[in-house]
Amino acid sequence: MRARKLTIAAVAVAAGLSLTACQGDDDGNAKDDSSSESTTQAAEGGADSDGADGSDDAEGSGGADEDGGKDTAQDDGSGSSSTKGFAKCVTDDLTIKASDSTIGGDTTGSVAVDFTNKTDTGCRLSGFAGVDLKTAEGTLSATRKGEPADPTILKPGKTISFTVGYPMNDSGGSGIRVTGLVVTPPGDSKSVTLEWPGGSSLPVTDGSEPGPGVFVGPIGSAGQGGPGN
Repeated sequence: MRARKLTIAAVAVAAGLSLTACQGDDDGNAKDDSSSESTTQAAEGGADSDGADGSDDAEGSGGADEDGGKDTAQDDGSGSSSTKGFAKCVTDDLTIKASDSTIGGDTTGSVAVDFTNKTDTGCRLSGFAGVDLKTAEGTLSATRKGEPADPTILKPGKTISFTVGYPMNDSGGSGIRVTGLVVTPPGDSKSVTLEWPGGSSLPVTDGSEPGPGVFVGPIGSAGQGGPGN
């Protein structure tokens, strides 16, 4: 019997973790709403070394960028003199939560991911965070979308957010069940796994028509309609 091939809204479901990412905005986007609590797990390879400046690309597998290139969770290490004196924000410095942020009338679903600085010192965010969806059919990597903002300093107790967009399953069918959300801060290789607060499933198509995929917007995109909306 032929195995039935599934495509997820024109985005191939691939096994294995892929880290993609989000860029920092300023403290004006800080907020304190939350839902799903995070449970921390070390990704293979462990956390990379930190530095005040220079390149901080994390080791590990990467997903496709919008132009088809390969990317990883990445902190570009650039910034003004006011940000270069700060270490980058890593998983152990952050409380990471996710909540449904879909608004009626949106053409795609959206989830807001919050980074809250739980330390007593400021830290730097830039680049993109790695985002993967765990599904019943395997792991699906989010594509980076939108222009990254300049590096920003996340002050103690402050929160900054970004958007994860996904195609909503309006087909009436069961679709492919989403079982979790894996997030890796920019430039780090240690991830957290969160409960998925968005739609319970992604649509399945026969591949004959293109559709929106899963994407991650720049840090600060949550509350701005998200990229692509």
